[in-house]
Amino acid sequence: MATERPSPPHDHVAPTGDPRRALGRLGEELAAAHLRRIGFRILGRNVRTRHGEIDLIAFDGRTLVFAEVKTRRVGEHRRGIRADQDPLTALGQRQRARLRRLAAVWLGDGRRSRPTA
Repeated sequence: MATERPSPPHDHVAPTGDPRRALGRLGEELAAAHLRRIGFRILGRNVRTRHGEIDLIAFDGRTLVFAEVKTRRVGEHRRGIRADQDPLTALGQRQRARLRRLAAVWLGDGRRSRPTA
């Protein structure tokens, strides 16, 4: 007889019923909280440009961060991330180039004021 395991507390389901979207939102919230904790101010979340969307834009008075958030589930039996799950390797060369283009578009938009210290 199979027993039903309770869902872990971080297993959120989006109002639309899409658990992947909910996981992505949770990851973005955790990333934003981390950036705030280390002294950054969040300037934008899910910022749309004509070329795509930037997950997070943050500024600490000196450094401007354009972040693409990648969220993964780690099974209960495993802790931490494996070498093949390194955040920078998860963001491929094409995605990095796309994020740079999105950042350039955001910086070049005259309707937005650039952050200052």
